[in-house]
Amino acid sequence: MKVRVTKRSAAVTDIPIHTEFIKLQDFLKFANAVESGGMAKNMIVNEEVQVNGETCTMRGKKLRPGDVVTFLDNAWRVTADET
Repeated sequence: MKVRVTKRSAAVTDIPIHTEFIKLQDFLKFANAVESGGMAKNMIVNEEVQVNGETCTMRGKKLRPGDVVTFLDNAWRVTADET
């Protein structure tokens, strides 16, 4: 029996923020991962979002530069805007 293993792309997209932190629900909208706040809320409550590798169910979780959000096989890194 042969088993085929495929690797997914591990590319992480950097998303710069202009403030000290951003709430998880707002970040999902800002990164265009979801279409609305309601959709973000449902995805978070249904345990479909990970922050730094751990499932997060807190919509108001404060994300700071360096945090990585994973959702639907995509990953985004919060970065500080250097302008």
